[in-house]
Amino acid sequence: MKFTPLALAATLMFATAAQANEAVIRKALTQQFPGANIASVQKTPYSGLFEVYLDDQLIYVDGKAQYVFTGDVIDLKNRNNLTQARLNQLQAVKWDTLPLNNALKTVKGNGARKLVVFSDVDCPYCRKFEAELTKVDNITVYTFLYPIEGLHPKAVQASKQIWCAPDRNKAWNDYISNGSVPKNDGKCANPVEATIALGNKLRVSGTPTLFFANGQRVPGMVPAAQLEKLLAANAK
Repeated sequence: MKFTPLALAATLMFATAAQANEAVIRKALTQQFPGANIASVQKTPYSGLFEVYLDDQLIYVDGKAQYVFTGDVIDLKNRNNLTQARLNQLQAVKWDTLPLNNALKTVKGNGARKLVVFSDVDCPYCRKFEAELTKVDNITVYTFLYPIEGLHPKAVQASKQIWCAPDRNKAWNDYISNGSVPKNDGKCANPVEATIALGNKLRVSGTPTLFFANGQRVPGMVPAAQLEKLLAANAK
């Protein structure tokens, strides 16, 4: 593709203007929020706003960062949450860095599709998601036992007992389905504390949180039909 001199000049002017705006925005926000980590500043296609990824959250500012807008941007035409979609992209992980040996592994059918789930044993939405997973075939699911103690005080101990059971997968399914606690003290070598540290590092703030083969993150419970679409869209 060839640019005419006029088109090339316009492109360079746009790029220079965007860079100038980024410098102004970074300076202004650094003054307003000393110590904040401004990971990226990017022009958006809507309303002349700039997207700022600051301290693991998205905010929107005008070109001089005189006004800050918080909240989700929704595409009303198709009801897509553009803010959440962008956050999922920014917070994606490298699949190969996940310590899969610290997760429960469940293989269904040919196991070709891959999914990581951070799940709290006492989270009601995690239980609903497990019910949806029964409708999905040809998948390998790695479940990280990720108790959120502030919400579920008994989840840490229950997670350790599940890991220490002779058949971890059965213990997990029994607990999720009927609350049956494995008969052990949970004092075997287990990765629960390491998983809590990993989840904190990855900013996993709720359960279930899903990671797909390409590293894409999707928070929250999704029904089986939506999960099928996500697996197809986010294959490695």
